[in-house]
Amino acid sequence: MVLTGALVLGATVFLSGCSDAQSAPESTFVLLDGSQKTTADLKGKVTLVNFWATSCVTCVAEMPKLVATHQKYKTQGYDTLAVAMSYDPPSYVVNYAQTRQLPFPVAIDNTGAAAKAWGDVQLTPTTFLVNKRGQIVKQFVGEPDFTALHQLIEKLLAET
Repeated sequence: MVLTGALVLGATVFLSGCSDAQSAPESTFVLLDGSQKTTADLKGKVTLVNFWATSCVTCVAEMPKLVATHQKYKTQGYDTLAVAMSYDPPSYVVNYAQTRQLPFPVAIDNTGAAAKAWGDVQLTPTTFLVNKRGQIVKQFVGEPDFTALHQLIEKLLAET
């Protein structure tokens, strides 16, 4: 497992150092209210896509910071999409989202198709920052450095 994590982290460094951002993969997210959001819906906003699980201690610990980040930038063209992993019981996800009053869309990746499409995500939290053109500009495995994340969000929001 340690080796897998090292390989994923190595890919993260490589991806974040690329000058050419890769397009976010085509995928459909089923939200808790039954509606759907697709990758195409992300275009035009800077979006943070966070793969998480209610059983993940780091995920739960970073969620208030994701909420604060969302609240800080949502009026400037920023959005957040929290994607619960396929192994997370839907009732736990619904309960978590409701009791914490998460202010952004929450999806449940029932089949694991979204995690697979986004680079076979297995470690949580795994977070992607997508620019207004629908390109992944940064991937984080583990909790991001929120100061650096905010600086990057502000830079991306300023782009036309």
